Amino acid sequence: MTEANSSAPGAPLTGLLFALPLALALATPAHAQLSQFTGGSHGAPISRDQPVTFTADSVEYDRDRGIVTATGHVEAWQNDHVVRADKMTFDRNTNVAAATGNVVLLEPDGQVLFSDYAELSEGMKNGVLRGMRAILAQNGRLAANGARRTEGKINELSKVVYSTCNLCKEDPTRPPLWQIRALNAVQDLEHKRIEYQDATLQMFGVPVAYFPYFWHPDPSVKRQSGLLIPSMGVSTHIGAFTTIPYYWVIDDQSDATITPMITTDAGPQIDLGYRRRFNDGTIELNGSLGYLDNSVQGTVFARGRFNYDDTWRYGFDLQRASSSNYVRDFHLDHVVGNSNLLTSQVYLEGFGQGAYSRLDARFYQGLDDTIVDTKLPFVLPRYQYSYFGLPDALGGRLKVDAGAFNVMRTDGTNTRRAALTVEYARPFVGQLGDLWKVTFHGDAAGYNASDMNQQPNFSTYNTISTARALPQVAVDFRWPFMRDGGAWGTQIIEPIAQLIVAPRAGDSQLNRIPNEDSLDLEFTDANLFGFNRFPGIDRLEGGVRANVALHGAWYLNGTSFDSMIGQSYRTTKDNLFPEASGLHDTVSDIVGRATFAPTEWLDVTYRTRLDHKTLNTRFADALATVGGPKFRVSGGYIYTTYDPYQFYEQAPPPPVSSGFFVPRNEITLGAATGWGPYRFSAYGRRDLATNKMVALGLDATYEDECFIFDIRFNRRYTSYNGDNGSSTILFQLTFKTIGQFGFRAM
Repeated sequence: MTEANSSAPGAPLTGLLFALPLALALATPAHAQLSQFTGGSHGAPISRDQPVTFTADSVEYDRDRGIVTATGHVEAWQNDHVVRADKMTFDRNTNVAAATGNVVLLEPDGQVLFSDYAELSEGMKNGVLRGMRAILAQNGRLAANGARRTEGKINELSKVVYSTCNLCKEDPTRPPLWQIRALNAVQDLEHKRIEYQDATLQMFGVPVAYFPYFWHPDPSVKRQSGLLIPSMGVSTHIGAFTTIPYYWVIDDQSDATITPMITTDAGPQIDLGYRRRFNDGTIELNGSLGYLDNSVQGTVFARGRFNYDDTWRYGFDLQRASSSNYVRDFHLDHVVGNSNLLTSQVYLEGFGQGAYSRLDARFYQGLDDTIVDTKLPFVLPRYQYSYFGLPDALGGRLKVDAGAFNVMRTDGTNTRRAALTVEYARPFVGQLGDLWKVTFHGDAAGYNASDMNQQPNFSTYNTISTARALPQVAVDFRWPFMRDGGAWGTQIIEPIAQLIVAPRAGDSQLNRIPNEDSLDLEFTDANLFGFNRFPGIDRLEGGVRANVALHGAWYLNGTSFDSMIGQSYRTTKDNLFPEASGLHDTVSDIVGRATFAPTEWLDVTYRTRLDHKTLNTRFADALATVGGPKFRVSGGYIYTTYDPYQFYEQAPPPPVSSGFFVPRNEITLGAATGWGPYRFSAYGRRDLATNKMVALGLDATYEDECFIFDIRFNRRYTSYNGDNGSSTILFQLTFKTIGQFGFRAM
């Protein structure tokens, strides 16, 4: 005989909360809880403070058998655990709740379990599930024929399948791209890991790897200690090699990675990485030790970034290596990058409204054999300050740059400098739409230098102490004319002129002023209207000079064309500029720029410098891109007759007729495409002067929600530290939430 509640079966009770002990909370005896439910005289009335609540379409109670049955959209929850089912029964004799029909269990950590049938007890801590399926973080899917839960901490699974791949919509029975199938597995909910026994990795349903024992972190875990997937490869320098990394989570703020490497043609090597996060910053440490070229070698790299307050921050970088061959052979590019020069520094910097201040010290180490470390500078210290003010009451703006440094070399010039640059600019607008700007600009610096007769100055003096200042005044004029041509679009013609008046800086700068910041010079449209065409102030351009240009643009229905051509004139020659720079004579070379974008899928930019006498090309830089997101091709070309790096490596500079100025003539070509999960890219670089390739690379990637396959090929044709170039082939397989497997050949 059964006793039903006042609602007939099927009557909606959804939204009513009952303190029902429905086999979910067993904190009180079953008899007492049932009395609360029935409202009899054997117990207190129903209390909403009980830890279990539920809703259902209908509820029945079989007093003789002690069974409560809830049917129709049943939902019960306790301690952040939620159970949903078509039907739930509670046996007060065994304190077990049974759920059938579309059973869904929602865990506090966000995990969702599905089951055909579930028996739960002890407040959902213990249970047995049949036909279990789980949705985990990061698209993780876990399925098993059966599962047993113990203390809410361990799920013992039988005949398990795990994957992060979506099933085929047209054929859900089709095997996913990859999956792990195991005879048994344990889902450790407390330690957040899944352990498999007798496991097989399958791709498209075909077994590709077997593991007697295998485990990986739960997909919800971002950091967990354990062995990472090994990688292997082959190199012409160290032979075959393999690495087996170990990741160690020290605490919530720090972790470490230990990566030993075993090689066939070189000694063993170990790489150690450490990271720690503080309230005010982070620190990263990396060190390695290995055996190469019959000696023990290693690297030390460290980086720290800290915030003192909202205005000031400080940090350091330490980069040192025993040799360039060690960095190259043991593939430490992930730490060093592609630079041939290691930079170590410590600094303090501050940010204000329109202001910046920095104090640092630096030292360097060369990784290329052509770089002599004794010629590299130590900067101890360097200070710089910059300020750019807001417009004042007159409409002008003040700009200030100040700084000082001490440069020391074992082999070369030692320089100490203090400098100040002040600039005040006031724009005007004429009645005819003409634009004017008056600028007052001044540079001042004091120097003390020794060993001036060595690189990079090669002066006839050995020691100097001097100071100099150069005031300049400039008047800029622009007069833009715009025409609205209707169907012919909008055209703009803008003449530009600039007159600069200043004393001559003097040729004595070549011998009496050390040069630390003005070694690299290239005259283009970008610095046509600059007070100083040199990149720094150790070489100052003085004298009376005029810079003129004509700017034009045309905008027509999405098509744009923008160009400028200009030239500089001075009253006297300036011997500060090398003859090949284009600025040595009273009339400069002609510089120009043009950008053409007829559609969204095509744009071309070209910069050039032409000899003002012969109109021969002295400099050319072109870049073109064609295509859109699906397919894009880019090409570049550079040509220059002036190489500042070679120019300043010996003294005195030879004349142009000696053949010293060898033109740089290179072309690059690249292409990239992406279609759905597929991405391809390729690039090539060729030296047209020598008719030889410089570099070549290919990259192909497939990526979906669960898997990444990446294969790369790079070929370097130029010599590095005496080698004959190198080739690298790298492919990586990434099984998301599981790990990454890679192979590298060099």
